[in-house]
Amino acid sequence: MKQVKDNFSVRSADYSKFRPEYPKELIHEILKHVSNHERCWDCATGNGQLAKLLSGYFEHVEATDISEKQLIEAIHLPNVLYSISRAEQTAFPDSYFDLITIGQAVHWFDQEAFNQEVKRVAKDECAIALIGYGLMFTDDAFDELLWSFYTETIGDCWDAERRFIDEAYSTIPFPFEPITPSQDFAINVDWNINQLQGYLGTWSSVNKFIKANGLDPVEPFINKVLSSGIWLQVEVKHVRFPLFVKLGRISK
Repeated sequence: MKQVKDNFSVRSADYSKFRPEYPKELIHEILKHVSNHERCWDCATGNGQLAKLLSGYFEHVEATDISEKQLIEAIHLPNVLYSISRAEQTAFPDSYFDLITIGQAVHWFDQEAFNQEVKRVAKDECAIALIGYGLMFTDDAFDELLWSFYTETIGDCWDAERRFIDEAYSTIPFPFEPITPSQDFAINVDWNINQLQGYLGTWSSVNKFIKANGLDPVEPFINKVLSSGIWLQVEVKHVRFPLFVKLGRISK
């Protein structure tokens, strides 16, 4: 089985503070395809962003992650049980879940082993949703600078799995009955420059760059953005993260 990678324990508090949350409209879309609301598994939950949203619709939400530090930052709710577990090997019973969700994480998994585990723990007709997002967009001038930072400054520091994000999960193995979402979805936020800086600091490639070079590449990038006048210190910009969603049904 593929070796586990934990790239997000280092700045777990920042991850909780600066990562954008998923829109409720996406949850409503997923729930259209769920017939029973007894149990949901939010796999690789991180700080529990999806688990928190799903808790209002299910009797029980099991939220797992390999990072204890991430789980410490999660919002604790009475019907959400957080536990440390790798995605490909859990202690859950067979045929247990009505919905399985994975937000911005499935690209790190051992795909074959994870899909086998999904088939084992899913009830017949269980729904599954793989959710991800790539680069943010604001305006042409900023987007060009960010693309340069992404591909050149820290380009060599991305793990190989990042290609699945760049390909919008189009090449992620998905051996389940596909369901076409009724619309496209995006995360929309309004950020100041400090929120942008905090978000970029959560990138796994940034942390790898810091380890290799002993300096933070985000700070000079932010200074460049400010000095160019593209994003002013007092300015709030609308930021959009297009989502890619693979929805499916597991028949047994």
